[in-house]
Amino acid sequence: MTNILHITASIRGDESVSRSLGTKLVEGLADKQDATVVTRDLAKNDLPFIDAERHAANLAPYAERSDAQHGLAKIADELIDELEAADTIVFSVPVYNFTVPATLKAWADLVARAGRTFQYTANGPEGLLTGKEVYITAASGGTGMGSEIDFMSPWLKFFLGFLGMKDVELVAADGIMGEGGEEKIAEAHEEVEKLAA
Repeated sequence: MTNILHITASIRGDESVSRSLGTKLVEGLADKQDATVVTRDLAKNDLPFIDAERHAANLAPYAERSDAQHGLAKIADELIDELEAADTIVFSVPVYNFTVPATLKAWADLVARAGRTFQYTANGPEGLLTGKEVYITAASGGTGMGSEIDFMSPWLKFFLGFLGMKDVELVAADGIMGEGGEEKIAEAHEEVEKLAA
């Protein structure tokens, strides 16, 4: 039995292109791998932004945390547990103002924990979340993936690599608000079907 973690970030619910692509991919992979699926919907806006007290709680060794720190670190612990348990991770991410939604950045700030998801070495930081299959299903209204105004996909790929997830497959329906948008969405769905086959 394998575990798939589906992380979604679009505020558009069932109308979200990135989410529909990711859901199709997750369903196909789950059938193929006989996998369990956990979904983390960041659009619910239930993740806190990091502040000094939460940051200190996240860094404190588990056995040395105060009761208050355990409470502050609980959500980050849960998010990291989800990552560690996953064999496959699918990120469904829209481009908002050329980059990731703020909720995804909040998630990243919570899961980047020295000693748990990465470690410092004599040769620099080393990611600890290795050996995972990672996909990004992305959608944008006008930003071309890989273009000079795309700050979403290079940042997300870099961050995942920082945590040890270096083999990342991107499927994008980009520039869909322009001419040929429906065709671009259809092409992305065809690519997802191939990946899930």
